[in-house]
Amino acid sequence: YVSMTPNGDASKISSTVVVLSGGGGGARLAGALSGEAKGRQVIVVTNTGDDFEHLGLLICPDTDSVLYTLSGKIDQQRGWGRAEESWLVFEELKNIAGPAWFQVGDKDLALHLLRASLLSDGQGLVEATRALAKQLGVPDSVIVVPATESPVRTHVLTDQGRMAFQEYFVGQRCEPVLKDVIYEGVDAASPSQWLVDLLSQRGTREIDVVLGPSNPFLSLGPILDIPGMMALLRQQARRVVAISPIIGGRALKGPAAKIMSELGLPVSAAGWTLWMSERYPDLVDTWVWDEADEGQANSDALKSFDIRTTSTVMSDPAIARQFGAWLLEACASEC
Repeated sequence: YVSMTPNGDASKISSTVVVLSGGGGGARLAGALSGEAKGRQVIVVTNTGDDFEHLGLLICPDTDSVLYTLSGKIDQQRGWGRAEESWLVFEELKNIAGPAWFQVGDKDLALHLLRASLLSDGQGLVEATRALAKQLGVPDSVIVVPATESPVRTHVLTDQGRMAFQEYFVGQRCEPVLKDVIYEGVDAASPSQWLVDLLSQRGTREIDVVLGPSNPFLSLGPILDIPGMMALLRQQARRVVAISPIIGGRALKGPAAKIMSELGLPVSAAGWTLWMSERYPDLVDTWVWDEADEGQANSDALKSFDIRTTSTVMSDPAIARQFGAWLLEACASEC
């Protein structure tokens, strides 16, 4: 392994960076990389497995978190939704006995309404996302593209039965014991054609792929399990880098550690690395761990892995950008 500190000059690197993003960690990383790209193109591929219908509207939580982060409109404290949000519609919805289990703020609702209008006018999800990114003020150097146009919906099998992801994540607060994860519709899905076209325009020595510090089961799996996605990324990338969502035996946020434990996996950066390498063989070139886990990197099971350690906790935007700068340099450096 290589221990490194985030102090390199990323401006010397020229490449397209493709970020696979789900959840708050993926959105924060996308924002950090876009802030340090310095003229390089950043493509953020968002998880659509969390998407669901609510009040007749298509809600795309992971895509929207990326859009809000890149446009500087996300609520930094909550890590989701809009900053300076109001809740008049949501409060009235509760007053008239509407569904109140999923919170939608007024500004957030405006985005969902515009997406619904675009989709009803015949635009696809990718095209609608491009329009939303423009209206929100996402920088032109960053392209946000849903992983697939096809409906892929994450369901979980638990000790309380099968349920849709949002019911488990929001309605049940991840309390049921998870036994398995199912990506409904994934077998009939394919990577977004716009993503395929974007990657085919660049040479393989110009593309780096980064798997964000996202939940591997709930955020990355719905992307990587799309038929053809892993081959597309592997064929186009000069390097694929994966960032551990587990730090010091726990997840900073979300149920990744809980799920690993319930599936009988070691809750550690090493356990995550070994599971990912088995689930997605020959995909990842470089594994990035937090420096807190550096001691695990010398185990016999990991001798053949290129593991790099640094501070990966993106506790505020400035620190996140520092990590983004280090990551851009690490992507381009030789093993």
